[in-house]
Amino acid sequence: MGISFPGESPQYRSARDRLLEREIELRRAAEELAAERRKLPPGGPIVQDYRFKGLSADGLPIDVRMSELFDTGKDSLAIYSFMYGPERERACPMCTAFLDSLDGAAEHIGQRVNLAVVAQSPLPRILAHAQDRGWRRLRLLSTAGNSYNRDYFGETATGSSFFKVPKGEVWEMPMLNVFRCDGDGIRHFWGSELLYAPPEPAQDPRHNGSLDILWNFFDLTPDGRGTDWRPRLSYA
Repeated sequence: MGISFPGESPQYRSARDRLLEREIELRRAAEELAAERRKLPPGGPIVQDYRFKGLSADGLPIDVRMSELFDTGKDSLAIYSFMYGPERERACPMCTAFLDSLDGAAEHIGQRVNLAVVAQSPLPRILAHAQDRGWRRLRLLSTAGNSYNRDYFGETATGSSFFKVPKGEVWEMPMLNVFRCDGDGIRHFWGSELLYAPPEPAQDPRHNGSLDILWNFFDLTPDGRGTDWRPRLSYA
């Protein structure tokens, strides 16, 4: 590319050019994968028009159906299942770190795609956590009383190759699902099923890895992601 940084050795430049070729290949492969995803045939129709607990534009508690989450002119809806059920003393730090960054992007995403974040806790508890984190743009909903998380793998009683769920227990799972609304109603389009696929050795599933700025940022540094660091709700 004709780039040379101050003081670099010929060995560094040669290795960096080889790495650059790999980065170009990865960029091309990512675009090809996205194109294949867009060509998926229609998924299954939703099981029911789920009723969630949310807030109105005036900040009042309301029931909102899944079909009402589609704004005029926007046919796609992404729903992230957040690990914060009523049995948890505190919200999942990994999910929270992901949503910290997603909150900043939500206003931009919302120009083209409907976005919602759901959890099983009562709505006031979810909103209290959001206030503590300073979230201002995410549409937060409670799945209390409906089967959305169970139907679309936002919870599991069988576990995955990475999450080892004890027999008889039900765990929430950090699942992202995308739905599309057209003349045939609302259909499932895509889900982050990589969550349930066997991960590579010493890795987590990376099912939403392309969206997660935290871990992608670490990948650009000499120490990488590390093996023993995880986000926390507080670093005080």
